[in-house]
Amino acid sequence: MQSTIAAIATPLGSGGVGIIRISGPVSKLLGQRIFRSSRSGFTDFRPYVLHHGTVLDARGTTLDEVLISYMPGPGSYTGEDVIEINCHGGPLVLQAVLERVLELGAIPACPGEFTKRAFLNGRLDLTQAEAVAEMIEGRSVQGLAMAASKLGGLLGDKLRALRNALEELKIELCVAVDFPEDEVECLEPEAFARRVEGVLDETRELIAAYARNRCWREGALVVLAGRVNAGKSSLMNGLLGRDRAIVTNVPGTTRDYLEETIVLGGMTIRLVDTAGLRETRDQVEQVGVERTRALLQEADLVLLLIDGSRGPDQEDESLARSLPREKLVVVGNKVDVCGEEPGWKRTWEEAGYAPLMLSARQGTHLDRLEAVIIQCLTRGQAEADQGGLVPNLRQKQGLEQGAKALEALLDDLKAGVPYDLLAVHVDAACTAFMELTGEITSDEVLNAIFKDFCIGK
Repeated sequence: MQSTIAAIATPLGSGGVGIIRISGPVSKLLGQRIFRSSRSGFTDFRPYVLHHGTVLDARGTTLDEVLISYMPGPGSYTGEDVIEINCHGGPLVLQAVLERVLELGAIPACPGEFTKRAFLNGRLDLTQAEAVAEMIEGRSVQGLAMAASKLGGLLGDKLRALRNALEELKIELCVAVDFPEDEVECLEPEAFARRVEGVLDETRELIAAYARNRCWREGALVVLAGRVNAGKSSLMNGLLGRDRAIVTNVPGTTRDYLEETIVLGGMTIRLVDTAGLRETRDQVEQVGVERTRALLQEADLVLLLIDGSRGPDQEDESLARSLPREKLVVVGNKVDVCGEEPGWKRTWEEAGYAPLMLSARQGTHLDRLEAVIIQCLTRGQAEADQGGLVPNLRQKQGLEQGAKALEALLDDLKAGVPYDLLAVHVDAACTAFMELTGEITSDEVLNAIFKDFCIGK
């Protein structure tokens, strides 16, 4: 018999309302035991109706005035009988009510267990279950729209359509193998290849959608790098619109990295001001420099800040060469001192770097930099994809496995491999798609997905 679980379903902290969620075979019984209705004629919970009353402790003392609702399975979120108790949103109140529920036999829910039960009971496929977490963790309006579309089943429907197309091909393969000389429609290699290529093209488009939209979904990491005293802290303060980093004329003022979150063009960005890159005997600063180098590798975009009045040195040139061009923006600072066209700028332009000149301290051309940041992070795509067919990382990796199987199928088909040996590639691609929707999924995969959910969802 499935256990009955309970948890606080609202975020930690104080608020107007807090919710206790209970799911499982005895959830209704638990609700009946702790609830006293404010209506004299109350006899039982009516499904999907809020009932006003109080929650009582073991001695019959009121813990809180509440609204309680009962949602019978399978028409509930989890597919099981569910009780939700709307309490006042104080942490102590919620904890007291939860402890009373646990005293009566419920067990604490694990992270994501309510949504996991919804998946196991067929209320959601795995892409929809993952979309629940994406809705909660959404970093932008665009990311929320993508998650909402996936929650509605669009991605799952697409994956099932691709798998069904492959299943039809597999049936035709089996017919061609089992009845090679019978009067059945011949499976022409060219027509077969075109149909496989059609599925492969749609799979590749889903993979490409991940890369196009990752920063919209997950946010982006932008790192400010360069020599000490080039103006990185001033630039961070300018982009934030407030003083966050200490700005002085003393080299090495920033000895560790500072991180803040900003929103540019609707995209959430983690902006990191790093320690200046230089040789130093200061152990604290050495640690900061090493952290800077690690962040440079992790970053989605690096803003290499050059003191325009002094020009770049070998360290700037070395850093520029070490980074892929597509994740590097060269920024010349202090145009209020050196002007818009310092001599070194032409040399870097000829090398293909196109430095963007500005004054971090005075705010000159910061709007241009913001536009360039968004353009680079979105690869020139002004808006996120619409329609919800944007996979997450796990889904992208599964799609790549499916694409690899289809590419192997086409290679073997062109090489003249017999039809009876081609089915293994079709099976591999179908398996990859079914693992994404959860039609076949190991416990290890499920545990990895749901462990990062919040408790209560």
